[in-house]
Amino acid sequence: MLSQTVEYALRAMVFLASKPDSSHTAVGIAKATKVPQAYLSKIMQNLSREGLVRSQRGLNGGFTLALSAEDLSVLQVVSAVDPIQRIRTCPLGLSSHGKALCPLHSRLDKVLEEVEKAFGNTTLAEILNEPTTSVPLCDFPTKLADHRAH
Repeated sequence: MLSQTVEYALRAMVFLASKPDSSHTAVGIAKATKVPQAYLSKIMQNLSREGLVRSQRGLNGGFTLALSAEDLSVLQVVSAVDPIQRIRTCPLGLSSHGKALCPLHSRLDKVLEEVEKAFGNTTLAEILNEPTTSVPLCDFPTKLADHRAH
């Protein structure tokens, strides 16, 4: 359901949210998140253009979150790189449907609406603070609050 671009963008953003006190290069983020560097660079450009990350060139340059993890939703990240495509008109172009969606497409659109709501109500901080026994893909701190305490 979600594109590879969304997956990679979320990995990068959660990584940055887990290390809010430092700047990270695209190479470093790519290595930590197991995302191909060229692909990640394009994603980071989109995230920067949308105002979700800041980029700084130079010796101490790199990427940082433009907002706190508490203020960044999953939906913002998704929308910045590959927005959810809601179903507004009949995908089959059937004139008999007019502007009303058939029951199938209406239900599919309602699911997409629920996904948007869930992503909009989930912040990066919540993801980082979620109790889990799973080992994360990246070397993230256990909890965002633990990282900030150090």
